[in-house]
Amino acid sequence: MKMEEIRLLSSEELIAKLADTRHELMNLRFQTVTGQLTDTSRLKVTRRQIARMETVLRERELEIRQEGEK
Repeated sequence: MKMEEIRLLSSEELIAKLADTRHELMNLRFQTVTGQLTDTSRLKVTRRQIARMETVLRERELEIRQEGEK
């Protein structure tokens, strides 16, 4: 998921998607430990997706704070 796609989501959708992605990362870690994961690059991709989503949420939080200070 690209940044443009993430920014188009509402905050509620983004939070739900973030929870799903974190759950996916946990499953990937379990698969790595048990030796079932063959494509280890999915770990890196999933971590970066989480970081992108958290970045957009933080940007929105800062925008709300700035509007409140005005």
